[in-house]
Amino acid sequence: MSGPDLQRLLRRQHGVLSRRQALGAGADQVHVARMVRRGEWVVVHPGVYVTHNGPLTRAQREWAALLRYPGSVLAGAAALAAHGVVAPSRGRQARQSGPLELALPHGRHPRRSSPGIATSQRRDFAEAALPAANPPRLRVEHAAVDVASRAPSEDAAVAVLADVVRDGHTTPARLSAVLERQRGPRRALLREVLADVGSGAQSPLERRYLRDVERAHGLPTGQRQVREQVASWSGVETSTLFRDVHYALFSSLVELDGGLGHSAAADRWADLDRDLAAAADGLATLREGWRQVLDPCRLALVVGRTLSLRGWHGRPTPCARPDCRVRTERAA
Repeated sequence: MSGPDLQRLLRRQHGVLSRRQALGAGADQVHVARMVRRGEWVVVHPGVYVTHNGPLTRAQREWAALLRYPGSVLAGAAALAAHGVVAPSRGRQARQSGPLELALPHGRHPRRSSPGIATSQRRDFAEAALPAANPPRLRVEHAAVDVASRAPSEDAAVAVLADVVRDGHTTPARLSAVLERQRGPRRALLREVLADVGSGAQSPLERRYLRDVERAHGLPTGQRQVREQVASWSGVETSTLFRDVHYALFSSLVELDGGLGHSAAADRWADLDRDLAAAADGLATLREGWRQVLDPCRLALVVGRTLSLRGWHGRPTPCARPDCRVRTERAA
């Protein structure tokens, strides 16, 4: 490897290199020792160096770990980040402070462990890994299923899968194919999550509404993420928006506001514009947040009454909860 080749390698690896790579570029042991002694190369792990003495960036930390364990690839949240999946703030903080996850082929046992690095072996490494990627990482489907399977809650699991689908990184079908070939924890839950993501439920709140309100209480099945062109309040311009749940036969909409920070004036005004445009088209809008969806039986009664006023001839049915308010109302 020539000097220019080494420079290209350093650019690709964000200024990180291994002893093996340096020797392959024509350096000898004496040169490597001299560079370290001068402080031009700083030891990150045994046999792995960075070409500055400041704090490591996330990319440098990842490359140092990959070179510490040759043949490994990024896994977990680090792999998702490498694919461009934007993590929520809590997930981003956990990725920065927690151990960096690496995947190795099955049977490859690291001789030594390193602080801040967690390694695991995969039987499906040949299929799941992208060793030629920059940086080397698991495919997005395998990383997403891994992260979702270890998520602390159903909402966190669906957020991972919904994000990678909504942002165009993969499809529910590809995720399902990976899930069916794995034997991980919460497999039944993830199968259900993928079915909901495939039906258009794109957030934890939307999935809760679909499962705990609509399905659990026998409400009609709404259309999800319906695309519409709506005129602005001034009527000068139009914009594209997506209706969360549209009960077209009953001229009703359910809009779900899941973000805890969804209170800025511009966002609130945009919501009001949407509701006014819906009213002008003869549509009733029920705008709901976490507080309402977490009381699913009461919300089912409200939605059911709204739909009944607009032509639905059915009635909400009690769910499996022993204290379901629909059951109480029907018995009254």
